Formats: sequence, structure tokens, C-alpha cells
Amino acid sequence: METTVTEHDGRMLARIEGDDRVFEVSFDSIEATDVTLRFRRDGDRVGSIYNDDGTDRTMARLTTGRDGDDFIGVEVPKPFVAAVLDAAVEAGRVADETAVEGYRLRVL
Repeated sequence: METTVTEHDGRMLARIEGDDRVFEVSFDSIEATDVTLRFRRDGDRVGSIYNDDGTDRTMARLTTGRDGDDFIGVEVPKPFVAAVLDAAVEAGRVADETAVEGYRLRVL
């Protein structure tokens, strides 16, 4: 799988692409809870990465921006999630670094 995590056009861009999936999100900041990372752009939640029911899977979810609560979801590997967190921390784009460390302990 090809992974890109970088600053682009004033935001962070995170993308993973493989033969069977593509996930891309641009965000201003990340908020961490016990088992969820929330992507924020212009103050709105635009997606998340979460632990799927306590299993080893990490799932990414994006809102579609259309009317209603439509979303797309895809499984993403934990090394991708770690790369997103590392880049966001380095760029100063996390709401609470202590919460990020708690997320790392529980999910990664």
C-alpha cells in the first residue's frame, strides 16, 4: 500500500491507497479519545479512525458532505494510523497530546 501523510495547501493530507482501497482526508487538527481519532476541518468533524468493537481492526470513516448522515468506511492498517499521528503531532495539529498518547496505548 502506498501511504502519503504531509502538509498540503495549509492542511494535513493523509492518504493510503492499495489494490482494494483508497482513503484520503485533509484536516486542520485531530482530536483523540480512548479509541477514536476525529479529523476536524474548519471546526467541523469530517471523519474519524476508530477501533472496530475492540478488535484488532482500525476503521476509517469519512462523512460525504451530502445531505443526511452518509459516510464511507474502510479498514486502515495501524502503521498508517501511527504515521498520521506522528505527522500531526510534529506539525502541532493535535488538540491534546496527552489524549493522543492514551490513544496510542489503547489502539496502536
